[in-house]
Amino acid sequence: MSQMNRRRALQLLAALGTTSLVAACGNDTDGETGAAKSPIKIGLITPQAGGFKTIGDEIANGFQLFLDLHEQRLGGHPVTLITADEGESAKTGKAAVDELLRQGVLALTGVVNSAVMLGIRDTVEQARVPLIGSNASPSTLQSVVYIWRTSYVLDEAGRALGGYLRDKLSSKSRVAIIMPENVGAPDVVRGFRQEFGASDPRIADPVVWTSAATNPGKTAFTADIRTALNRRPSAVFCFFAGEAGVEFIKQLRNEGYRGPVYAPGFLTEGTALDSMRNDAANIQTALNYSADLNNAANRVFASAYRKKHNTSPTTYAMASYDAAQVLHQAIELAGEDPKPQEVNLALGKLGQIDSPRGIWQFNQPRTPQQKWYLRQVQRDGQVMSNVVVTELATLG
Repeated sequence: MSQMNRRRALQLLAALGTTSLVAACGNDTDGETGAAKSPIKIGLITPQAGGFKTIGDEIANGFQLFLDLHEQRLGGHPVTLITADEGESAKTGKAAVDELLRQGVLALTGVVNSAVMLGIRDTVEQARVPLIGSNASPSTLQSVVYIWRTSYVLDEAGRALGGYLRDKLSSKSRVAIIMPENVGAPDVVRGFRQEFGASDPRIADPVVWTSAATNPGKTAFTADIRTALNRRPSAVFCFFAGEAGVEFIKQLRNEGYRGPVYAPGFLTEGTALDSMRNDAANIQTALNYSADLNNAANRVFASAYRKKHNTSPTTYAMASYDAAQVLHQAIELAGEDPKPQEVNLALGKLGQIDSPRGIWQFNQPRTPQQKWYLRQVQRDGQVMSNVVVTELATLG
C-alpha cells in the first residue's frame, strides 16, 4: 500500500470508529509512528469568551480532529497544542501571540477577528514564525511573508453573491444593504458592488451601517432595520456572524420582513443556524464549504466530525482542519529538525490540497484559490441545514 493510501485508510477507519483496526494498522504508516521525531509546539489563537467564542470552538475542534486522525502528530512530530485567548481587540490578540512566541512555538494558527489579524500582523512578520490563519482574512492584509490563510478573503463572498444576484434579480428589484461597522464589512460591500455593478440602480440605496457588537441586545438593530425597510426593498443583503447574526435575523423577522435574505455564509453557520430556527428558512448564502459536499475528503472529515461532536462541521472547523493539513505537509517537507523559517518556505512549495471543500491551492497572496457555493437553508428532518444549490465561482 502506498504511503498516501495508508494515511487515507487510517483516516477513514478512524472516521468510521474502527479503532481496533486503526491500532492494528498503526505501525504500517509512512514512518510517522516509527522513528522518533522531536516534539513540536503549535500555538492556537482563538476567542475563549464573548460572541465569537462558538467560532473559536469550531476552529479548535477542526484542528484537533486532524491531530486525532494522525496520532497527535504533524509531519511525524508529536505535537503539543498550546491555546491562547485572542480576546476581542488587537491589544489582546497581540498579547496572545507574544505569550505563544515566548513558549517557542514552531507555528501559529487560528484567529477569528479581522481586527485582531491586522493588529498582530507586524508581530508575526517580525518574529518570522508562520501563522496559518483559519478565519480572519481582511483584504487589507497585504505584502505578508509569514501569514497564510486557509479560509478566504472577505470580498470574495460579496463577489460571489454579487455576480449571482446581478443575473437573478429582476430589473425592478431593490436591494437593502445592511452592514455592521467592523473591519470586514467594507470588503464584503466592495466585492458585492464590484460584481453586481456599482452603478446598478437596484443597489443604489446607501448602505445602512449598524452596531458591530458581538453580543448585541434584543433591539440593537431595530432602528436601522426600520430605516432599511422604509425603502421597501425586495431583498436584503447583510453580513453578520455568530450571536450578532442570530439577533439581526430575529429582529429583521420581528419587524415583519419575510422577503429574501442573502449573505456570506457565516450568517447561518453552526450554532447560529440552530438558534435562528424557523427564522432562517430559505436564507441563501455564499460560502466555500458545506457539510453535504460529496467528495472523498469531506466524507472522511464530516463523518469523523459528526462522530466526535454529534453535529455537522462548519467552514470554521474545515478551514482549521486544513490549516493542520498544510502544516502537516510543510513540516514533513522541512526535514527532521524543522525551524519556523524552513516551515514557511515549505508552505510555498505545497501544490494542490485535497480538502473537504474540494481541491484548492495557495495563490500568490497566500490565500486559497477555491470554489464558492450557493447554499439555501432548508429543513432536514427536525433541524435546519445549509444545502448546496449550485457552484457560484472559483475565486482567489
